[in-house]
Amino acid sequence: MASKQLLGVMTSLTLLSTVACGDAKDSNVSGSNGSGGSAQGGSLVLVPVAGSATGFGGAGNGAPPGTLPDGFTKVDVGGYQLGEPITSETGTGGGSSSNGEGCGTVILALIRDFKSDHPDFEKAVGAETGLVKPTLGDDRKPVFAHDGMTPTVSGPESFAQWYANVDGVNLPFVLEVFFAPKNGTTSFQSNAFFPLDGAGFGNENNNHNFHFTTEIHTQFRYNGGEVFNFTGDDDVWIFINNQLLVDLGGVHGAQSAMVDMDTKAAEVGITKGQVYPFDMFQAERHTSESNFRADTNLEFVDCGTIVPDVPK
Repeated sequence: MASKQLLGVMTSLTLLSTVACGDAKDSNVSGSNGSGGSAQGGSLVLVPVAGSATGFGGAGNGAPPGTLPDGFTKVDVGGYQLGEPITSETGTGGGSSSNGEGCGTVILALIRDFKSDHPDFEKAVGAETGLVKPTLGDDRKPVFAHDGMTPTVSGPESFAQWYANVDGVNLPFVLEVFFAPKNGTTSFQSNAFFPLDGAGFGNENNNHNFHFTTEIHTQFRYNGGEVFNFTGDDDVWIFINNQLLVDLGGVHGAQSAMVDMDTKAAEVGITKGQVYPFDMFQAERHTSESNFRADTNLEFVDCGTIVPDVPK
């Protein structure tokens, strides 16, 4: 059985990622040149769940900073709350803005459950960087970089289902993630991160629900001196100002990445004092473990946005 582990990204109020399995490989961090641009895409109108700490993306006003909000599942560091299934994407707006004043300690994410018989899940094991193009798509989703199949992905058609709502293929849910603040950083850590246990398509005769993807879309203010670290297994891609800075693609054992924003600032076209998009994508594609850890001092100025599918 392939082993798995996930840790996370370092952020100052936000991040989310889950992990999968496979043979351990060396970590990879890749960047791309380009001037980037402003965040694109609308947000999804959502009805807040009673008892939600953020109302789907607020500033965590249900509890003082550092306090696990009511209804959240506690993990080793921080916690999470699974929201209701998303059944339609109607309109724009809603989302989770905090008017540039920071977003507390709760971040909004979108998690999609998949069946284990999906052609890209529970199949090949192996690290595979270069699966996605170095610039984020106009729809704020990663763009598959190949015309046909690769060792761990069946092709562009199957990959296109990872971060889009597809009836009968996946089931999307809102997920709120609480990052615990300490000494100028925020952290989330779980050695058994299974937020979809018993939900969606169910555990499918496994002890946990292992098959899902996660995406986070937020913004941060670059002040200088920021870093974030990530360790995880299975695919993780992080885009800063629409440029790929972390590429941990494939189905693999734990890999690590660290980004020092000052050393990457010129590469991704960011200037101190300005606000830029931060987009993170993950896929949990294989049994048998799911670990997540994230720590950072980035100043996130909104609490996450759910980007709707582009109408076909």
